[in-house]
Amino acid sequence: MLYHLFQYLEKIFVFPGAHLFNYISFRSGLAFILALLLSTIFGRNIIDFLQKKQIGETVRDLGLEGQMSKKGTPTMGGVIIIIAILVPTLLLANLTNTYVLLMLITTVWLGLIGFLDDYIKVFRKNKEGLSGRFKIVGQVGLGLIVGLTMYMSSDVVIRENLEVKGGVTHRVENVLYAKHNIKSTLTTIPFVKNNNLNYAGAFEWAGNKAQRYGWILFVFVAIFIVTAVSNGANLTDGLDGLATGSSAIMGVILGILAYVSGNVNYAGYLNIMYLPGTGELLIFAGAFIGATIGFLWYNAFPAQVFMGDTGSLTLGGIIAVFAIAIRKELLIPMLCGVFFVESLSVMIQVAYFKYTKKRFGEGKRVFKMTPLHHHYQKAGNSGIQAIFQRPLSAMPESRIVIRFWIIGIILAAVTIITLKIR
Repeated sequence: MLYHLFQYLEKIFVFPGAHLFNYISFRSGLAFILALLLSTIFGRNIIDFLQKKQIGETVRDLGLEGQMSKKGTPTMGGVIIIIAILVPTLLLANLTNTYVLLMLITTVWLGLIGFLDDYIKVFRKNKEGLSGRFKIVGQVGLGLIVGLTMYMSSDVVIRENLEVKGGVTHRVENVLYAKHNIKSTLTTIPFVKNNNLNYAGAFEWAGNKAQRYGWILFVFVAIFIVTAVSNGANLTDGLDGLATGSSAIMGVILGILAYVSGNVNYAGYLNIMYLPGTGELLIFAGAFIGATIGFLWYNAFPAQVFMGDTGSLTLGGIIAVFAIAIRKELLIPMLCGVFFVESLSVMIQVAYFKYTKKRFGEGKRVFKMTPLHHHYQKAGNSGIQAIFQRPLSAMPESRIVIRFWIIGIILAAVTIITLKIR
């Protein structure tokens, strides 16, 4: 809103300083600061309100160190993150930008689903919360909206990077872009020479219909990624600050990727496709990073508030949709490696338990407990450790979180350098 106001003031009245709002870097910095202030200053008021209404976490005794001390800690704190994201974005971003609108829809959509889940757990005293199938329907619905919007919107276009080679070594001497924007199912794929993958390429046998089938595949990929990453973030939200800090790290990388993809000069230097309009996503990324870091002020060990599904589902969905919007969705297993491993540990545990129970009559476990962060939090032996007779003591919660953050930072750095490693 402020962006459009200052655009008007500069055009009509030549208002001094109004031109600053033309700069994405200025507005993203402002969004970061505003989100940080909102989540830290007004976050305290929201936490006090949650405590007053006795909206506290219900904890089951799973034998984890320090677990029962969390009982009664205010939950549904994801509302703080959502407000701190929405307000700066609405004030400072270009609200006619399709990518920004998609991110706003994602934030509200999954925020409402998560809020409903938490509401049922807290007020209805139903520990299961919202039925899993309703969550899936909501996530699939969002993926469908994102995929179809990118297919149908005339603003969602690309310019493919065209390499100019020369000399006997055939090294790339320059990168050019087509003069006109095109609709395409191209995306970025790591560790390959051209760094571009066309979903339509899987349907070359369909001739003229290949592009249409490519978009259908793209929509299904969007649905899968939105569902997988939002659930991965939900599973990761089990220790104080783990999901929040990991999301902030991912947000930084996504903001960088959005900016370079939306700037023809930086895109040309990195030899990646140019995506007009995605630079505006840096304002949303600034608000996202500020909101998560500000929330970490209260969510770091020992946590004064938990985000609940209101926050975790929203954070995961935002990261997924953001990556899809900037055509970097195939980098998610690397960038969101922490979420991916947490989800994988649960799938391995369940599959192995069912397999051993069916074959031997007694279910066995690979990990002491899942998601993976609880494996390190629980003392004793299980699975692999039992085989090698390596007794493990419980690791302090804060140490587990810091080490997962470090792994997340390493994966984030690798994600960036994949743009040049081909």
